[in-house]
Amino acid sequence: MSFDLHLYNTATKKVEPVNPVVPGRLSMYLCGATVQGAAHIGHVRAAVGFDVLRRWVERSGLEVRYVRNITDIDDKILAKSQEAGVPWWAWAARWERNFDESYRLLGVLPPTFEPRATAHIIDQQQMIARLMERGHAYADGGGNVYFEVHSLPDYGSLTRQRLEDMQTTEDESQIDAATEAGKRDPRDFALWKAAKPTEPETASWESPWGRGRPGWHLECSAMSRRYLGDEFDIHGGGIDLRFPHHENEIAQSHGAGYEFARIWMHNAWVTLKGDKMSKSLGNGLSVHELVAQAGAPALRLALGTVHYRSTIEFDGETLEKAAALWERLSGFVTRAAEAATQVAEAEGGLATRELPAEFTAAMNDDLNLSRAMAAVHAALKAGNTALNAGDVETAAERALDLRAMLDVLGLDPLSEQWAGSRGEGAEDEAAEHALDVLVQAALTERAQARAEKDWSRADALRDRLAEAGVVVEDSKDGARWHLG
Repeated sequence: MSFDLHLYNTATKKVEPVNPVVPGRLSMYLCGATVQGAAHIGHVRAAVGFDVLRRWVERSGLEVRYVRNITDIDDKILAKSQEAGVPWWAWAARWERNFDESYRLLGVLPPTFEPRATAHIIDQQQMIARLMERGHAYADGGGNVYFEVHSLPDYGSLTRQRLEDMQTTEDESQIDAATEAGKRDPRDFALWKAAKPTEPETASWESPWGRGRPGWHLECSAMSRRYLGDEFDIHGGGIDLRFPHHENEIAQSHGAGYEFARIWMHNAWVTLKGDKMSKSLGNGLSVHELVAQAGAPALRLALGTVHYRSTIEFDGETLEKAAALWERLSGFVTRAAEAATQVAEAEGGLATRELPAEFTAAMNDDLNLSRAMAAVHAALKAGNTALNAGDVETAAERALDLRAMLDVLGLDPLSEQWAGSRGEGAEDEAAEHALDVLVQAALTERAQARAEKDWSRADALRDRLAEAGVVVEDSKDGARWHLG
């Protein structure tokens, strides 16, 4: 199968052919989670979308080197861990596990590398030193280091903004008076943030400029270069990251003298009644809650079969429609496998089966999932018609076509991931995750009570869980639970 993929490049606003830096291998970097709380569908949409891209590129015969980072030190992580009364690193580890489980539930393949910001402090310090040597960064003498945006002529190239029209290049959540005070220009952004007496000492590291921690944007420039080199093929993330995060990544990497990403890809939002899903709005539906409601395949269908640049309007009917479609797809494949053994025995051969031409053309055209799903529905209809007519041979062929296409989308009903996702298996999985959601909510409430020194409420919550057969164990990493 030849490689003929074309993708929309946010930087040029054009659909362009993908010509890998290293022939035969595609390198891609995705901005991953800031592990401050539970994964919601707004978070995991990018992971599911880039999982489809990764699967398609591998299906086209290329090796994929895929990096998805973890931001495990951040202003928001520090603030929320302090509110809960637990160490920041324990808080980050807890929600990292939540994200890992969410990815696993949705059948997202693990990346080639998943680096943490805190494990690459030296890489980030080295990049700061290089930027200072090249005249793009300066220290304020008080422990902060900033990128001087006026030093880079093409600053604003990704989002086509003029510097004179900007008031700041920092994300709102990253702005504080102490960091702003040392800037020569309010539009400069922080590369290194001085340690604050109100923050734990463990949240800072020694550096040539004083004890502190990296700015938010720096980690992605440093880690993408560490794992993918000076130039790589694709950099992706949610559309809300274009400015200032991705704009500042470009500034850092170009300022350091690196080519950086050839193509920029951005997925659109998931909205709920017209609002972007976010924790600040209180409308972030968690992955575990939705899996408990409708099952993981339905949620993956809802998130992963819509074009990545199209907004997903999530309402009460979204999961119902996805669950109904999953029943039709998995139901036909199961019935075809019962009628013809080759349908179930072909899993290893799906990767080499010739795909319908219309599906291949759609996927190569900027992952046009609307057209790709039309091919899926056509195979489903033809297969059902053949099976109902007793034409087992034709039904088996259409079932194999269907499985091969769904395999690219991460939704093959007979794969190890989804086997048993109909009937009792789905109900048991949903019950297990529903219990986890409820217990975690009680533990979060208990942690808040302990932070407020409301010991009676904390003990009452623990006793209530114990009465239900849930054993709570406290440790330095936070509370854990199991059934007694």
